[in-house]
Amino acid sequence: MEKQTNDSTTTIWTIASKKHEDFLRTRVAGFNKEQHDKKYIEQTTKHMRQLMVQHRGIGLSANQIGLPLRLFICQLPTSDGSGYQGKFYVVINPILESFSEKKVIDQEGCLSIPGIYGDVERYEKIMMTGMDKNYRPMRIKASGLLARIMQHELDHLNGTLFTDKAKNIIQAEEEKGGRG
Repeated sequence: MEKQTNDSTTTIWTIASKKHEDFLRTRVAGFNKEQHDKKYIEQTTKHMRQLMVQHRGIGLSANQIGLPLRLFICQLPTSDGSGYQGKFYVVINPILESFSEKKVIDQEGCLSIPGIYGDVERYEKIMMTGMDKNYRPMRIKASGLLARIMQHELDHLNGTLFTDKAKNIIQAEEEKGGRG
């Protein structure tokens, strides 16, 4: 089993480092479940969740912590932003299978690009497939913010940052916490 033994996964990688930005802009290869046991995935996603919560994010892809794994996690925030609600998602080898014709524009941020926000157009509804943390096939129908988060995280795994798609990019005066 492939293990990360260095401390590169202890923090969220940002574009402030050229090495990190280059890695974040590289498409992550498909996840091979034969190379990683379920315990490794459980430990990795638990750690990712701790980082996501610590940085007040709502999504995080494995490459954002320096891991070349095609997986992401996400969870919806509470309405007041003080915590999380609903299902915690672990999605391995995500594929955007279908999407609505309707798109919506909303402001996004990113833990890998702290303090920067911009308006991004995304599909309002999607259907995504992949595997869960136990390597079981999963199908997720998502709309609204959940659909947006999942598209944002899939972009990360494809080497695309939200600023590549964003309009009206602004620097926040006060750190609001990232999206993913």
